Amino acid sequence: MLVDGEGSPRVCLFESRRSVEMVTLVKKMGATAIAAPSMREIPIQDNPTAIRFVHDAVADRFPFIVLLTGVGTEALFEVARSQGMLDDLYAAMRRATVIVRGPKPAAVLHRVNIPFAVRPPEPNTWREMLAAIDQAMSENPEEFDFRGRAVAVQEYGLPNARLYAELEARGAIVTPIPVYRWALPEDMAPLHRALQETAAGNVDILLFTSANQVSNVLDTAEQGGHLAGIRAAIEDRTLVASIGPTCSEFLSEKNWPVHFEASPPKMGPLVRGAIDVWQSRRKE
Repeated sequence: MLVDGEGSPRVCLFESRRSVEMVTLVKKMGATAIAAPSMREIPIQDNPTAIRFVHDAVADRFPFIVLLTGVGTEALFEVARSQGMLDDLYAAMRRATVIVRGPKPAAVLHRVNIPFAVRPPEPNTWREMLAAIDQAMSENPEEFDFRGRAVAVQEYGLPNARLYAELEARGAIVTPIPVYRWALPEDMAPLHRALQETAAGNVDILLFTSANQVSNVLDTAEQGGHLAGIRAAIEDRTLVASIGPTCSEFLSEKNWPVHFEASPPKMGPLVRGAIDVWQSRRKE
């Protein structure tokens, strides 16, 4: 464990929902935490697409339902509850072939006794999910015949155009179901200060826990005139750490390096691993 002082890094984290927990993890490692929440969840009020999904699912118009996140799955259930159709949606999902991306939507379904047919292994990205779908197709081609059939995909955050394209390449008629959207935080001051400090070379590690964070941070840095300074700091000394493959992929698409990727993709390994890499770099 690090000891506070000269040998400890200044770690900037952009997490919002679990910011306190992440700050605690950073401090336990003896590092200095800079909390800069970059997002705020905004439910899509009176979501007509989600409401239509509930009605169409109950009418058995979606033989396949893909659930990407636990919180998004719960939000869909809330939409159904608002329509007085929660039990009907449960029943419809038990008739459909349900595919989950990872353990969180699986846990939500388990609580209400809804089975799922496909669940990929870690790190639970859309790529592992497609591989699991392809395996299911090869083992049970009749049940997993997507050709000309409707597939609802619960979105959470940024749409995944590549996932949709791959499903369509397998013959699916894809309907994205947006549940939440992401906005910038109401109080932007901590984020602006953190980006200014990073551009000035005063931050040692940047921690990203979602692609949505990357998008908001880059947009805010560009608008504030800090982007060039941040890129220079990264080239010189600042380490960029990612929670997992999906976040890393988005960073790479934006031409940002990823010096460390957590495995498994959880906050604890992210914090510990990033600080370990930072220490190793200092010894070189």
